[in-house]
Amino acid sequence: MKTLKNHLILFDEECPMCRMYTSAFVSTGLLDKAGRSAYQELPAQACPMVDRQRAANEIALVNQETGEVSYGIESLFKIFGLVMPFFGPLFRFKPFVWLMSKVYAFIAYNRRVIVPPPKAETFQFQPTFKLHYRIAYLIFTWLLTAWVLSNYTGLMKGLLPAGHTYREYFICGGQIFFQGLVITLINRKKTWAYLGNMMTISFAGALLLFPGLLLAVWFQLSPFFYLAWFMVVAGMMLLEHIRRSNLLKIGWTLTITWVLYRLAVLLIII
Repeated sequence: MKTLKNHLILFDEECPMCRMYTSAFVSTGLLDKAGRSAYQELPAQACPMVDRQRAANEIALVNQETGEVSYGIESLFKIFGLVMPFFGPLFRFKPFVWLMSKVYAFIAYNRRVIVPPPKAETFQFQPTFKLHYRIAYLIFTWLLTAWVLSNYTGLMKGLLPAGHTYREYFICGGQIFFQGLVITLINRKKTWAYLGNMMTISFAGALLLFPGLLLAVWFQLSPFFYLAWFMVVAGMMLLEHIRRSNLLKIGWTLTITWVLYRLAVLLIII
């Protein structure tokens, strides 16, 4: 496998996702063994051509021979283009680059709520918060989560009353507004961080339920099986909610209201 020589990729040490995929670049030989460094650990006098704030927002790739710096999706295209040269024309096709830059930004500006840092954020340069990307993330996770739940509840026939096709969309959307009101009253500064984390939990739960939809295509399983798996997933979501609330230092109130909302909805449905 070809290696991108004399290049240094600067990743976010406080981002587990960033550490993981840049480590994969080195371990697979896409970059030299010394080809990655956390921008938090980079001395102030090193790589003066790097825009530190932009590197906090978008991963930076530095050509150590020429001093050229690329950011975000262009950095990734340079690495992938080395091992997949047949995609070179696509990686230079401006409409495709524009589209993928938006996808990259969508993930990059939400990465701290997708996989939260295990420790407090202490470095001077932090990812810029962009409200439109957070709102887009909430809408994206809301729609996909509600779609999975709408289909999954149909597998528990006889255990849950049949509802309107859009019932789960109203329930999931309602929880965003309800929990948003609660966190605003408790700690307004953490409203968008909490909502992003909450919807990541919901989306992860939907992903865990999705295999049940696939099983239903090939097998006729008891509704009790699907209910049991739903309860297991709900338990895991509760534990993750507690963990993320601790990381955000927002106490137990949001976890309690999160549970109470779901119980109230269940009582209304039944």
